[in-house]
This record gives sequence, structure tokens and C-alpha cells, in this order.
Amino acid sequence: MAYRDAWSLQKRLAGERADGLIGDRLLLVEHPAVLTLGRQAGESHVLATPEELAERGIEVVRVERGGEVTYHGPGQLVAYPILALSRRGLLVRPLVRALEDAMVATCAAFGVIADRREGHPGCWIEPDGVAPRKLGALGIRVERGVSYHGIALNVDPDLADFDLIDPCGMPGLVSTSIAAEAGRGGECPSTEAVGHAAAIFARALAYRLDVELVGFGAAEGLSDRLGSPLTAGR
Repeated sequence: MAYRDAWSLQKRLAGERADGLIGDRLLLVEHPAVLTLGRQAGESHVLATPEELAERGIEVVRVERGGEVTYHGPGQLVAYPILALSRRGLLVRPLVRALEDAMVATCAAFGVIADRREGHPGCWIEPDGVAPRKLGALGIRVERGVSYHGIALNVDPDLADFDLIDPCGMPGLVSTSIAAEAGRGGECPSTEAVGHAAAIFARALAYRLDVELVGFGAAEGLSDRLGSPLTAGR
């Protein structure tokens, strides 16, 4: 799904959720290549020239979430939880923790050991080591008590695309993927792999938030329905 289309959908659903017209939603998508900037992100962390980006058809979009510059592209799972936090008695920090834990659980399902990194939201390999590697980014926005934006987890993207930016505004930061950490570094981006990761992530997040996924099909079939919002009941 094109980034701007998903962005518009998020904002519409967040408004409807705030008005009590719908229940919570979880959007699971994969985007064409795009760079997004958080509301206070510095453009200096975009390393590619405007000419290079134009040649590759990559747009730079400034959005409302927190955080710095982020790359989205094929082979990456992007999840947008549209949640009425106050109605669930959920604060922002526990939501962030649940999102991080769900990313870690998704990596574990593929045999990759990842973890949180204190003070640096997201999902990391060897977070306390000399050279931590980042697997997943996180940035959310809360308006009228409803969250949107979310996480981006690198399943099997082309890691060379991260050379376009200083990921999360951190020069020299190494971005990695589940495929690379599992010894499949030459794997091409795959929507099928993203769909499999999406099913695992959705169930892991629901477990951590203690919610039921309503209308959620078998994990094997989820990749065929990535464009459909999943309803979080309860």
C-alpha cells in the first residue's frame, strides 16, 4: 500500500475511533520505498540527494509521529495500531513496551534473538554490545486519546536502501533484518515473508495487550489480506 494512502487511512480510522464509531484496529502493510520524517526530525539525516531520490522515485514525507527519519520499503512489515488508549486503561509507555515485545517475539519465531534497548525505542540485535544493530523502528502519535503510526520491522528488505539515511538520526547505525541475522542475507524482499511475520506480530501484540483478534483468519492466509484492517475486540 502506498504510504500516503495508509497515512490517510490511519487518520480516518483514528478519527472514527475517537468518535466511538468503530473499535480498535490494527493495520498490517508493506510500503513501496519511501522516507518519513518525524515532526521534529532533521532533514540532514537524509543522506541521498534530492536528485538521487527523484531518480529512484522515493518521496520524503514529514508526518506527525515522534522520532527521526525512517525508511520503509519492500520486505518490511509496517504495523499501525489504532487504539483508544484511555478506554483500555493503557498508557503510552506500556503500549511502546508491548510493541517492542511483539517485535522481539516475531524475531524469535524466525530463530533470531533480539531485544529492547533502553532509551532507544525499537527492536535491536545485541543492544548492549559494542555495535548494536537495529531491526525495527518505532514511532507513534496520540490524538484525542487514540494512537496511530507504529512500528517497522525489517523482515527481508534490501539493506542497501538504508544507506539513504542515518537510521533514526544516528550516524553510523547499522540496520539489519531477520533474514540477514538468520543467515539468509541474499534473500530478495518477499511479501509472503512479510505476511508470515505480520501474522506472528499481530498475535504477539494481542497477547501482550490482552485483547482478542476478531475476524482474524489463519496465519497461513494472512498475506492475502494485508490490506484489510483487523479488529481488536474486547
